[in-house]
Amino acid sequence: MRIVLAEASRTDRELLTRLLEARGHTIKAFADGPEALHHIAANLNVDALMASADLPSMSGMELCWETRLLSSSRRPIYIILMASERDRGKLIEALDSGADDFISTPPRAEELYARLRAAERLAKFQHELIRLAITDPLTNVFNRRAFFERAKEAFARAGGDHAVHAIMLDIDHFKQVNDVYGHAAGDEVLRAVAREVTALSETVGRLGGEEFAIIVEGASDATVLDLAEELRLALAALEFNAGRGSLRITGSLGISGWAPGDTVDTMLKRADVALYKAKNTGRNRVIVAGFELSESEVGGSAGVVRATPRGEVREASPREPQSSAGGL
Repeated sequence: MRIVLAEASRTDRELLTRLLEARGHTIKAFADGPEALHHIAANLNVDALMASADLPSMSGMELCWETRLLSSSRRPIYIILMASERDRGKLIEALDSGADDFISTPPRAEELYARLRAAERLAKFQHELIRLAITDPLTNVFNRRAFFERAKEAFARAGGDHAVHAIMLDIDHFKQVNDVYGHAAGDEVLRAVAREVTALSETVGRLGGEEFAIIVEGASDATVLDLAEELRLALAALEFNAGRGSLRITGSLGISGWAPGDTVDTMLKRADVALYKAKNTGRNRVIVAGFELSESEVGGSAGVVRATPRGEVREASPREPQSSAGGL
């Protein structure tokens, strides 16, 4: 486990560090509460806090309470308060202050290890529950609720030099994939698409059916367009052995950038409008929100129109697949 140790006594701090490291735990030790709390706030991978009840400028009780406030359903932190045997009366107060466990100091090595094994079992169980709660079980990307939570966090960072873009992706003619090749083939297509999409960003969600949403942070308009185009080509290059022959797919994508005053819903709505423009004008293309197609462009072959932020229209290579699914 990754453990933060808050202990004022240098001797006890070194002893506990040796005991814990001997069992493979990673320890970050501090002599006072505020330093330990700052480290916990800045490092989301902390698994546990072991805090002495007697700390100089912040009591162990206060540190437990403040750490519990940092902990959440997405970030469980196991908290152990340490106090001398004569202070066992603090047990109830410790538990009421957010601690999960109480251990007398100096701790016996085997008791300490046993309590941490219990903490590890609980942490493993909690992390699995979190994974199940936020993950789409078929594709292993975020489910709808978790995606919107992550998107809101990205929006909180938007502004200034930190750009945020949304990409909406829909697999073309996916219902026909299921109808012609079966749902097992459809599931394999969804999993393969999810693998390609997660190469773009850590914030990817399956919003339902064959529709995916992606948040890209810190990239320019042109870079995001290039990423979306690379994804479109990667999807067109996929090939599946579906039992009834080779299966190929394509995808349509819509892009929207963050603007001051936007909410997650408004930006995704713009990307969704661009996505449906891509689908309604031939599929297998990328459209940027706000780009208008001319009548001649709308009448072109599927997969040949892609809008850039400058309003340019580029033609696809003749080698690119023009159908949405093999034989369909």
